[in-house]
Amino acid sequence: MTMVPWRRGSGPVVAEREQLLATLRERIVSYAAFRIGKDHAEDLAQEVLLLLETKYPQVVKLEEMLPLAFQIIRFKISDFRRRAARRGEYDAVTVDTLPLAGSGNVLADLERRELRQRLIEAVRHLDGRCREIFRMKLEGRSYAEIQAKLGASNVNTVYTWDHRCRQQLMVRLGVGERIV
Repeated sequence: MTMVPWRRGSGPVVAEREQLLATLRERIVSYAAFRIGKDHAEDLAQEVLLLLETKYPQVVKLEEMLPLAFQIIRFKISDFRRRAARRGEYDAVTVDTLPLAGSGNVLADLERRELRQRLIEAVRHLDGRCREIFRMKLEGRSYAEIQAKLGASNVNTVYTWDHRCRQQLMVRLGVGERIV
């Protein structure tokens, strides 16, 4: 194992190396803090300096060490961002801001469930074409797609069928009178 000059004692070479690393650390921290924030920048700068000391002890000049350190910190920052995105840390929400599981309004929940059940029953009692139109609309199909599927001669025919089906549904629900 070869010895590097700054580790041979506590002479001026070691002090010079420590001064170099302190200057380099300040630059790395400011660079990383601008990109990911001060709290994480300190940790990444520490990792970069540790990597420089363990894997690159032969690099002793600032002109060589600075580009190497910035290349390492760029890799560390991209790794940090990738890890944070994978863990969902960017869009994380604190528990205090989330609402409780129930809406808190039992009456509104009950009314919504009853209306949904009435709607399902009313659609079941409609004729086949109306049920099919409602099903395709709930699937997100356009009127042109419904026209092709049902074999209507014109898209306006589908508009008319849809209007009549909605009127029948309203009557079944008891919301309005049939208007023809």
